[in-house]
This record gives sequence, structure tokens and C-alpha cells, in this order.
Amino acid sequence: MNIPNRITLSRIILMLLLFVTLMILDFLPSHYFTLMLGDSGINVVYFVTFIVFVIAASTDYFDGHLARKWHQVSDLGKFLDPVADKLLVDVMLIYLAVPHFGLSSQLSIPLFAVIIMVARDLVIDALRAIAASKGKVLAANMWGKAKTVLQMIAIPLVLLNGWPFSYFDSSWPTYLHITDFFVYAATLVSLLSMIVYLWQNRTVFQEKKGDA
Repeated sequence: MNIPNRITLSRIILMLLLFVTLMILDFLPSHYFTLMLGDSGINVVYFVTFIVFVIAASTDYFDGHLARKWHQVSDLGKFLDPVADKLLVDVMLIYLAVPHFGLSSQLSIPLFAVIIMVARDLVIDALRAIAASKGKVLAANMWGKAKTVLQMIAIPLVLLNGWPFSYFDSSWPTYLHITDFFVYAATLVSLLSMIVYLWQNRTVFQEKKGDA
């Protein structure tokens, strides 16, 4: 296994270990995990999760960059990279769909938003699988890239409980958090990217003459 693939595999292992650790912590008394970083409103456990998430996200750049630079692009890497990407984002989305550690003030991601974003990934992956079976490769579009950028902003902001925008949010209605704007923007762009992607690649569903 080459170095880029090892980096990708390390991202998968890191996210799985993080998720398992967070699940284990949920079974322990909540008062052990209410320690905050000063008056920032950031929970220490979530802060550590934020650091791990950022480290894992950064490896997404390095593995692809090194694979192209060293001419080590492989079929294994093409398989592992999207799996790692989905684990990185979708695992955190699902986990943040509900509050944890007994923190009623901790921001979370609405369940409907998580369903839309995860469902989008499932639909696009299914479409790509159908295209691959017909010898076609579907390129990513600008909407998909915008979706990823917004998710990479929204998830860390939720983990940091809206910091540093939380200082501004205190004077606004509770439903107007700046972090919520990024979450809803990521959700909307995810939905739009799915619709655009399906429309642009609608010919994938056309059967060739003679097919059953």
C-alpha cells in the first residue's frame, strides 16, 4: 500500500475511533463532560472533536495531492477516498443531529438537514455506480464543491458551539444564529446539487436499444 492510500486509510480509522469514543462517552455521567473553555461556550470534548475533525479533513488534501504528484493514483485509492470522505462528513452530521453530554445550550444540526445531506450522498453514489456500470465517469460539478465547502464550515462551527460568532448571536433571536445560516445553506446547496447532478446526467438512466 502506497503512502497516499495509507493517509486515506488513516482518515477512515481516525473517524471510526472518534465516533466509537464519543459513543462510549455518552454512556458515562454527563457531568464529567461539561467542562468549558473559559466563557467561550465551547465544550472541551467538542473542542477535541473539532481538532480531530480538522486533522482528518486536512488529510483529504494531502492524500490526493501526493497521489498525483508521485503518480501513485490507484484503484484502491479511488475506492478508499470517497469512503473516507463520506465517513468524515456523514458520521459527524449524524452524530450532531442530537445534543450530547447533557448540554442543552450546545448547538446541534436539525435532523431534517442531516437526512437531506446524507440522502444526497447516497443518491449521487448510486448514480455514479450506474454510470460506472455503463463505462461512464461522472465529474463533480460546482454545486457539489460548494456543498462540501459549506459542510466543512458548518460542522466545525457546530462543534465550537457557534464560536466566534456566538458573541454576536447573543443579541439576536435564538433562531438567527450565524452557524444555523451555514447549516441551512449547506442543506439547501446539497439539495440543489443533487437535483442539478441528476438533471445533468439524466442520460445515465436511458436504456440502450436491445436492453431488457
